[in-house]
Amino acid sequence: MTQQPEAAISLREATAVLGGRQVLRGVDLTVGRGEVVALLGANGSGKSTTVRAVLGRTPLASGSLDLFGIPLRRFRDWRRVGYVPQRSTATAGVPATVREVVSSGRLGRRRFLPLGGGDRDAVDRALHVVGMAGRAGDAVGALSGGQHQRVLIARALAGEPDLLIMDEPLAGVDLVSQRVLAEALREQVGRGTSALLVLHELGPLAPLIDRAVVLEDGCVQRVDDPDRLHDLACHPHDTPAAEPAPAIRTGLLS
Repeated sequence: MTQQPEAAISLREATAVLGGRQVLRGVDLTVGRGEVVALLGANGSGKSTTVRAVLGRTPLASGSLDLFGIPLRRFRDWRRVGYVPQRSTATAGVPATVREVVSSGRLGRRRFLPLGGGDRDAVDRALHVVGMAGRAGDAVGALSGGQHQRVLIARALAGEPDLLIMDEPLAGVDLVSQRVLAEALREQVGRGTSALLVLHELGPLAPLIDRAVVLEDGCVQRVDDPDRLHDLACHPHDTPAAEPAPAIRTGLLS
């Protein structure tokens, strides 16, 4: 019997408190190897806190988190995780070229050593995948919003991660760039990469998504699988079950 690989993310009964307010209340979230999971919900539903918890930036008050089968407290191999932050908060005002920003995605593998030929090849591949090879020498400050987002994704891809976490990758991005980003993600998933995507809309990413998890008020309210849909209520010790979450569609989640 073949042993199944450990999930890229396994978050169980997770609670988190910020500013005296409980913002995650018993969240369960699993992302399997090679799986693409969308994390949906209104502003304030707990999406960003969930991502920060997975990245180890927000401590859990209770519950557990394993990355690739390793408890967070013992996980050290962060080069396996590629993170794409929201465009509005990343590389703002940085006087760097596109290649320099993308090359920084290799630093976790080099441990302060100079980049070698393999690193440069990885950077070239990432630039090609997102359609920015022709702009490698341009300043990031001269790019459009969609091009800027492509650079951030290329930076994550350059590290050749096993898990990609993207926070609102389509926000403020034109349709052409959205399609480029969807194709880039398709290529990575085809190589076995897992992905957790925080989204307000699915757009061109919809065909790639295996499951959509809807958060509301710090609880998982619903998980949408391709073949079935079922509601998940908040844990009984929290609050009464809320109204069913709105339908998932390829437009805005309202």
